[in-house]
Amino acid sequence: MTAAQGVLLRPITMGLLLQSLFLLLLLLLLGSCLHTAAAFPKGCYPSEEEGLKTFRCSNAQLTEVPRDIPNDTNKLYLDFNQIPFLPRDAFQDLPLLLELDLSHNAITRIETGAFQGLAEHLHSLDLSSNRLISVSKDAFSNLKAKVNLSNNPWLCDCRLQELIRAVELVADSSGGIVCDSSTQEEHVGKAFLQVIADTDFCNVYKKTTDIAMLVTMFGWFAMVISYLVYYVRQNQEDARRHLEYLKSLPSKQRRSEESSTISTVV
Repeated sequence: MTAAQGVLLRPITMGLLLQSLFLLLLLLLLGSCLHTAAAFPKGCYPSEEEGLKTFRCSNAQLTEVPRDIPNDTNKLYLDFNQIPFLPRDAFQDLPLLLELDLSHNAITRIETGAFQGLAEHLHSLDLSSNRLISVSKDAFSNLKAKVNLSNNPWLCDCRLQELIRAVELVADSSGGIVCDSSTQEEHVGKAFLQVIADTDFCNVYKKTTDIAMLVTMFGWFAMVISYLVYYVRQNQEDARRHLEYLKSLPSKQRRSEESSTISTVV
């Protein structure tokens, strides 16, 4: 090969080398994207909305809270799925979460600590249109978010009253918290806030408990009195029989028995 040919081939070689490097980088980037996409559950995808990192799993036929959600997510949509309950620490790896939509699921139970780690930033929590009947206020401990609890088959009792007082409800959502069942039948079908305007469920429960205790104490007292009355009557009957027996004895023996009886009574 002549020097002139070497000069001509050098740019071609460099071009081929650069093209190969470019293709290699493109393949690596594509592989990384495919791997990331494969890590997400089917029907879930990340996006950016109004400058906030969003993760959508709406109507993805989920039966549990998915794992591998990017931990820098600001808005999480898990609505229109079949999630039945929220376990403890379900969202502990999402410290920057601002909005959480769990509406239109099948949630019947929320474990204490399910929202642990979200207290600092979360400002919106949607639990509407689920199957919640009764939830402890402790499940929302330290949570400052506005909560939507409407359209659930609530049991109206002291527990729900404590829950409503412990959380801040989303504006205009309180009318959707309706008594599907209640400790008092006349409240069924009514808005809970309307009911507790006239009824203090926790006070009623306390009064019922106090009455039950009084009835129990009265029962024990009646039993003790009945036993004492029986005991006295039984002793009186024994004494009467003994006196009749003494009367039937000869005079000398009777005096001896009477004095014995008197000393025993004393």
